[in-house]
Amino acid sequence: MNDMELIFRESHTVAVVGMSSNPTRPSYRISLYLKEVGYRIIPVNPNEREVHGLKAYSSLEEIPEKIDLVVIFRRSEFVPPIIESAIRVGAKAVWMVEGVSHPQAAQKAREAGLKVVMDRCIFVEHHRWAAEQKNTSIVS
Repeated sequence: MNDMELIFRESHTVAVVGMSSNPTRPSYRISLYLKEVGYRIIPVNPNEREVHGLKAYSSLEEIPEKIDLVVIFRRSEFVPPIIESAIRVGAKAVWMVEGVSHPQAAQKAREAGLKVVMDRCIFVEHHRWAAEQKNTSIVS
């Protein structure tokens, strides 16, 4: 099983860094999808008070509960401090969305025991994975 599959299976609480209340932004639409398929979503954006009716936090450190996955909707140059925060709060995985990558920060996350996905669309990958699960259960 690869890291993506493990992330989808083992994550329950997902902090979305850079989540926006603007419906035209990918972070808005993709986080809504993740919420609809059963993940607990926590918005992280110092410029937002609430997104999808959920309280937004300024940083990962402010979230008062355990985080399984940190999804990063920020430009690549902003990734290192987010990874540092993810490590500090004990997240199990980080996902840098399509167009976002930082190999050095990813390596640091892996060394700290986190699963890492870079430059991949979590919506596309989850949708593909969910379809495979559905097909597998039909065949079984």
